[in-house]
Amino acid sequence: MPVQIDFDTSYTRLPERFFARLEPRPVAAPRLIRLNGPLAEQLGLDAAWLASPEGVAMLAGNDLPEGAAALAYAGHQFGNFVPQLGDGRALLLGEVVGRDGQRRDLQLKGSGRTPFSRGGDGRAALGPVLREYIVSEAMAALGVPTTRALAAVTTGESVWRETALPGAVLTRVAASHIRVGTFQFFAARGDAEGVQLLADHAIARHYPAALAAPNPYRALLEAVVAAQAGLIAQWLLVGFIHGVMNTDNCAISGETIDYGPCAFMDAYDPATVFSSIDQASRYAYGNQPRIAQWNLTRLAETLLPLLDADQDRAVAQAQEALAGFGPIFQGAWLAGLRRKLGLLEERPEDAELAQALLTAMTENQADYTLTFRGLGAALAGEPAPRALFADPAAYDAWAERWQARLALEATDPATRLATMRAANPAFIPRNHRVEAALAAAVEREDFAPFEELLAVLTRPYEDQPGFTRYSLPPEPEERVLATFCGT
Repeated sequence: MPVQIDFDTSYTRLPERFFARLEPRPVAAPRLIRLNGPLAEQLGLDAAWLASPEGVAMLAGNDLPEGAAALAYAGHQFGNFVPQLGDGRALLLGEVVGRDGQRRDLQLKGSGRTPFSRGGDGRAALGPVLREYIVSEAMAALGVPTTRALAAVTTGESVWRETALPGAVLTRVAASHIRVGTFQFFAARGDAEGVQLLADHAIARHYPAALAAPNPYRALLEAVVAAQAGLIAQWLLVGFIHGVMNTDNCAISGETIDYGPCAFMDAYDPATVFSSIDQASRYAYGNQPRIAQWNLTRLAETLLPLLDADQDRAVAQAQEALAGFGPIFQGAWLAGLRRKLGLLEERPEDAELAQALLTAMTENQADYTLTFRGLGAALAGEPAPRALFADPAAYDAWAERWQARLALEATDPATRLATMRAANPAFIPRNHRVEAALAAAVEREDFAPFEELLAVLTRPYEDQPGFTRYSLPPEPEERVLATFCGT
């Protein structure tokens, strides 16, 4: 049966060197594990058809729409440039225009080998597929720009990752899959036409206002810089660590993309690293703003010929655009911290007050999420989060300053509390809870913990008294010390 989705795929109308068209790589026995019904509705897709045998065949890669393609890109991986990466285990099904008028990609991850697989099998294991489903949907519920998970299917086949694991395929939804590394792919080949075609496509798809600017390509760079600066601020505000911020994992749209060895902090420490492949802590929590700037500089390098025919003037324009990152990031970061602290007015001392709390949290191994959530609880008459600090006196000393600062505002208490509750989640994807849900699914084919965790995480700002255990940090024996890429 033909695929019953009206794909309108603008990317594959670009020249064929931008992608590789593929035929299906069938799997033995696809079975639907989960379909994101609300997201399907938002995209204008028929959820009943997607859940049918014909729909599941598409979601597994057994029956593909005409023109399905793997995308070409390059990238810096841990600072080292690789001139060709591309979708080694992913496949663009096509683009759909949702009920909101926005164009989005539908992509399969784990659907088999492509010309970019570099010897890999192109498949995915069930654990990483469910991990991306959980974390990306949690990020969406937290209000962080992100790709989304539309569906997860098992394949009825095993994949080998040191041992045999159940295979699976994720259907990912993204504003697009254009990356910094996509621009690098063409720039590294000296393909000036390719860079310009890609820039024009990115402007039309993501930043059409840039067309009215005196220099649309500088406006594109400035827009991507602003989007990434705001995104990284949001990552830090919820304690998220991407884990593999390579340029091929930096989306032009400003969405979080590629949930490999990602994690959320428990105890606050800017040096926190979970990724097993980040041996030098390049992508530690506190390094993420600096790395985002580094990635954006690589993007700017590819755009230099479009910024100005004169090299010196082009470099000056790029530097001016890149200089916007710091103020935008700092403004978004501090505005978010004010909301988390219940400060509805701006005062010069706010940055130092917020940093003093973060320093005390680091020195006293205080849980990041529970501390900030506890501040709102304290204002509501519940116990203050002082017990989270190794030395509760450190919290007391800071809280005295905080109370004095709050007293300077004539803010309605209910408004302040509502602001704090909307900025400080009660629930994040705690690493030990995610790992437990994945273990149940992979080892016992028990998807109930996955479903329950997902249900809790889609309402992160609600207290949900019956699920308090999901808000708690791990016991010492439950701590997850390393996360893995899954490739």
